[in-house]
Amino acid sequence: MVVSRAARRPHTIDLVRLHALCEANYARLLRLFPDYQQCNQREFEVSGARVRLEVLERNRYTTFFRLLQSHGEARWLGSLDVELRAYHDARMLEVNRFQSRRSVRGRYPYPNAEMFQEDEKLQQNLFLAEWLEHCLANGRTPATGVGFSLA
Repeated sequence: MVVSRAARRPHTIDLVRLHALCEANYARLLRLFPDYQQCNQREFEVSGARVRLEVLERNRYTTFFRLLQSHGEARWLGSLDVELRAYHDARMLEVNRFQSRRSVRGRYPYPNAEMFQEDEKLQQNLFLAEWLEHCLANGRTPATGVGFSLA
């Protein structure tokens, strides 16, 4: 049975799920970059790739970060460039820009010219969660080769 476009229910945003994900990502980022208030950058290696977290801007309640990955195996991920926004009062972290795309909306009509998923914002934040977990599990500082504490 084919459902016509007019008969489809509009996509609704699951705010509880999105907020929980952003809260967990905030905690993950702080484990990777606990001293972000005192220094502007943290570098480490993950699976043969060099990763850099940079502070772009600090405000009273928010901090903008840039996450860069380079020299990784092209078949795994290649180059990655993501801008993140941390809301310290809410203890949440969200993707602000993914690769070259600016400000992702909460939902998109589908299909659309850019071929974004209806829940593109959630998908990008889910990717960030998996990527941060991968960094926590496999990341090593270049100078010492020591991994991150998972405590």
